[in-house]
Amino acid sequence: MHANVVKILKENMWDLATCASNEPNVVTVAFKDVTEDGKLIVGDVFLETTLNNLKENDGKIAVTAYDAKTLEGYQIKGVAEYITEGPIVDDFKKMVEAMFNGAATAKGALVITPSKVIVTTPGADNKKEL
Repeated sequence: MHANVVKILKENMWDLATCASNEPNVVTVAFKDVTEDGKLIVGDVFLETTLNNLKENDGKIAVTAYDAKTLEGYQIKGVAEYITEGPIVDDFKKMVEAMFNGAATAKGALVITPSKVIVTTPGADNKKEL
């Protein structure tokens, strides 16, 4: 994945968009990361609607992130897989429990495999696929 895309993803909040039964849903997530092989991972703390939509829609998801100051941004479309164990989930559990002083935990994680990366930055490259 392009270095600028990874930088924007690592430094900013993400919005996850899913849809099922003609009802779109979008949620902002803070517990997220990009793996070295370019997959997006999201800790499941409050993702019930998102998970239900993914089950109905073959895992299809869109993620967007942008820098509010420069307006540099990207939309990533892909397929999400839900996992409930392993080192990724363990890391999110520790992170969430520390932030919420044990009042919440991560139940699992989404592992998103990107299929398209689209520029959302205003300007000549807007809508360009990387």
